[in-house]
Amino acid sequence: MMNSSQARSLGWAAVLATCLAAVVVLSFKVHAVKSEVLLAERQLIALQRETMLLETEFQTRASQRQLAEWNAVEFGYQAPRAGQFLDGERQLASLGEMRGPDAPAPIRLARADAAETAAGAPAAEAPMRSPVSGATVTLASAEAEKDAGAVFTQAFGDFLIEASPIRPARAETPRVGKAAASAQGSGE
Repeated sequence: MMNSSQARSLGWAAVLATCLAAVVVLSFKVHAVKSEVLLAERQLIALQRETMLLETEFQTRASQRQLAEWNAVEFGYQAPRAGQFLDGERQLASLGEMRGPDAPAPIRLARADAAETAAGAPAAEAPMRSPVSGATVTLASAEAEKDAGAVFTQAFGDFLIEASPIRPARAETPRVGKAAASAQGSGE
């Protein structure tokens, strides 16, 4: 049979094994919750990045006018034209041929606007040109924007007046004299 000291040590071993099993189960649960939290954080970061991307796209689309001005003034991007493409391989190969000994030099055109002075500086009336494409650039003037703002303000004010439930009072002049007396007499 078992004496009391052996029973005690067996009891402590059982308690220790139970505690160890509880620690292992708790550890697994903690790791499971931790991985769920990390997954949620990753999803949150992905959503924040997507939100930033969408906000950037929205701001870009909202500033199409600014982008058009930048394109006209600084970048000079244009849509491809049909003349930019080659008809076939032979045309591509002909571009790389060496010139013959009697072939004339390639023609290079130089053009000066009539508005330029002898010193080479453009006159004050010369239009603004894009440094990349050389196309004439027309920017929105501040006066046109002020006029557009005034038109919008006027139209919005008219809209508010029309939509307002409060109507202006209509003052009428009081009727005096015989016409007023006859109007009161006939009204009774």
